[in-house]
Amino acid sequence: MKTNKCTILLVEDNPDDEELTRLAFKECKFTYELVVTRDGSEALDYLFATGKYSARDACDMPRLVLLDLKLPKLNGLEVIKRVRANANTRFLPVVVLTSSKEEQDLIDCYSLGANSYIQKPVDFNQFIDAVCQLGQYWLVLNEPVDTCCK
Repeated sequence: MKTNKCTILLVEDNPDDEELTRLAFKECKFTYELVVTRDGSEALDYLFATGKYSARDACDMPRLVLLDLKLPKLNGLEVIKRVRANANTRFLPVVVLTSSKEEQDLIDCYSLGANSYIQKPVDFNQFIDAVCQLGQYWLVLNEPVDTCCK
């Protein structure tokens, strides 16, 4: 059963970057629930309602996934690959939010189906501005596809 609760899945292993993202969401006045997973494997467990998230309704998808690339257990590229391979998550918006400046990471992310690639600004005010802009687009303007459990 699908709920009206809107969540954002933040896949981030760095507690400082998690806190910055929380502060940015607060500053931008986004009221979505931020669910945090610490590695790629845990992110997939959340999305597919397996492992410690097996009691979660698999049809209650987050509105947006903010995905770091350099993650323990399973990296961000593998997460994108598995999300796009599943009919219930194929159209889920995945925004890569990373410190990587590697052109190959950019190419690989888009090749696998990432919706957007944003390099994390180092400056706090620029980070807040970037999060506000991505939130405005993905959470307010964008019309998501709901294909889960159909």
